[in-house]
Amino acid sequence: MQFDISRPHHGGNLVWAASVAGCSPDRILDFSASINPLGPPPSAIAAIQSHLGALRDYPDPNYQALRNAIGQFHDLSPDWILPGNGAAELLTWASRELADLDATYLLTPAFGDYVRALKAFDARVMRCLLLGRDRPSSDQMSGLLDLHQAIPPFATEGQSAGLLLNNPHNPTGRLFSKDDILPYLEQFALVVIDEAFMDFLRPEQQHSLIDCVADYPNLVILRSLTKFYSLPGLRLGYAIAHPDRLARWQHWRDPWSVNTLAAAAGEAMLRDSVFQEQTWNWLETARSQLFQGLQAISGLTLFPSAANFFLVQCDPSAIELQRDLLKTHQILIRDCISFPELGEHYFRVAVRTEAENQRLLAGLATVCQQVGFN
Repeated sequence: MQFDISRPHHGGNLVWAASVAGCSPDRILDFSASINPLGPPPSAIAAIQSHLGALRDYPDPNYQALRNAIGQFHDLSPDWILPGNGAAELLTWASRELADLDATYLLTPAFGDYVRALKAFDARVMRCLLLGRDRPSSDQMSGLLDLHQAIPPFATEGQSAGLLLNNPHNPTGRLFSKDDILPYLEQFALVVIDEAFMDFLRPEQQHSLIDCVADYPNLVILRSLTKFYSLPGLRLGYAIAHPDRLARWQHWRDPWSVNTLAAAAGEAMLRDSVFQEQTWNWLETARSQLFQGLQAISGLTLFPSAANFFLVQCDPSAIELQRDLLKTHQILIRDCISFPELGEHYFRVAVRTEAENQRLLAGLATVCQQVGFN
């Protein structure tokens, strides 16, 4: 299928979905964007409201209070932290450094902004296939390689190279162990790990490399604060890396990248242990419910996930499935045609509340039967 440039490249495009469904955007039930359905937390809203008067002043260009809050959250010195206008802004500066190397190894399929950011600086991208549409699909984990199969230890012989990957991996939901990633810190000149979905795991379940940053000056961790706390419109993320590297990034970028309200919300959210616990409790139950429900629908092949979303393989086209779900149920799923390694026979769905998940499952079952999946 030829890629339609009018289609959204990201999830969460409710205006486009409403145009297909023939309804207003607020009628769309969005499973395409992997955002926490419990948020935004009241603590963030209260912080935003209490700082409205501060909009008449410029933000602190050093974001000291926000960096202190992030540092306390991770038990790090604030010197190792740089807030940004979403993790996407910080990906830009990481890509600028990766582009200075001979090559950047990218685990694919991958979030589309990785290639966009790398190509903006003319980086040489070496795609390492974790999952491809040409691989067999006889069981749930078919075609999904181990990390060291996708990126062999001899891959960078004779060159200075970088590695960009995310953990948990988007779109498969695979969680790579810390032990799997550590050897690459010796192999690559620069390792950038996007941990945008890591906070959906309880602390004891995470495989973050944040506690390794002080020992590896070639390691950069990117984190998002908008997915877990359900504030993507506010744009807030942060990087953890050696202070010298972050000082370069600060010099490169525009001043005041984070607005006053985002900074205030970030400080409050990181202290909100009640909301964090509510989210982990919700996800444990709702993810299991959605997994079991998707498994029960004939014609779908489901990939287990450690994150708040699932990748699903289907026949026939997921584009037809997406269209029919929008037109008949006003439900939006994330097609995967923007992932070149996947194409039109895969889709991704976020985990939402149990009632919303049930609505998706009912809609999918009906549409799959109508289009002949059964």
